[in-house]
Amino acid sequence: MNLFEKYLKQHRAYLVRKQPDTLQVNLGRLCNLACVHCHVEAGPTQTEENMDAKTALAVVKLMDRFSFSVLDLTGGAPEMNPHFKTLVQEACERKIRVIDRCNLTILQEPNYDWAPDFLKTYQVEVIASLPCYSKDNVDHQRGKGTFKKSIAALQLLNALGYGQADSGLFLHLVYNPVGPHLPPNQAQLEEDYKKRLKEDFQITFNRLFTITNMPITRYEKYLKAFNQYESYVALLKENFNPDSVKNLMCLDTISVGWDGQIYDCDFNQQLKMPLGNADPLTVFKLAEEDLSRFDIRTAEHCFGCTAGAGSSCQGVIV
Repeated sequence: MNLFEKYLKQHRAYLVRKQPDTLQVNLGRLCNLACVHCHVEAGPTQTEENMDAKTALAVVKLMDRFSFSVLDLTGGAPEMNPHFKTLVQEACERKIRVIDRCNLTILQEPNYDWAPDFLKTYQVEVIASLPCYSKDNVDHQRGKGTFKKSIAALQLLNALGYGQADSGLFLHLVYNPVGPHLPPNQAQLEEDYKKRLKEDFQITFNRLFTITNMPITRYEKYLKAFNQYESYVALLKENFNPDSVKNLMCLDTISVGWDGQIYDCDFNQQLKMPLGNADPLTVFKLAEEDLSRFDIRTAEHCFGCTAGAGSSCQGVIV
């Protein structure tokens, strides 16, 4: 029994797997950015660990075996995978809502001018990373010049109808703390974002999601380099909220890695904690009855999802 499981037992909180509703697919680690908080350790040189055609086809078949209502595409920059379009189109044919977790700057790259119109055509919901409405904070976390590109991409999406009332084209933003602390109140921060982005750039969006940074992989290394790892992990544990457990995304989500292995969440994926452990489940052999046989796998990083108001890919959960 690990420490997180001891906390669950102490608070009589239980992880009970539900019927899977969301299929989250990580298309690979290739990205045009290399953000310091990125738990995927994505970047421009990560060309090897990316989904191939055979695995993408198996993902499509998985859509037919489960009654998913959401396909959540992530990366890296998911648009950089050559099978991104196919997965979007196949999901739309099946009336599955599609989410693109977009870093915004990719829409400003020369070879991706097709992406905005494509997203609009298939009414893909865009969840875009913008860690702050301040240029200095964004460029510090994501690299010089990313704020300017992000703003230009948001203005382009707005011009297409994204984030506009009654357009049916949803544009949500994601906030990640720049430093080793919990996110502020999501509702209040959303007000601040909307005010500043509207006043400064005439940008509108639907919702803001605040997400707690996970102290794993690249961000773990970053914290340790500044002697902040132990204090940040302690902060997450001190703010454990048992009320968050019943709403954790791992309860009703299947996470698929670039190679087709199945996980409870994207964080477990990056820590190589697949379902099945020594004999991991994959999209090539997963049947509906398989999932019920496996408990949700946990470790100390799970305190990141249960701290404070809780954290998921859709923001706070309490």
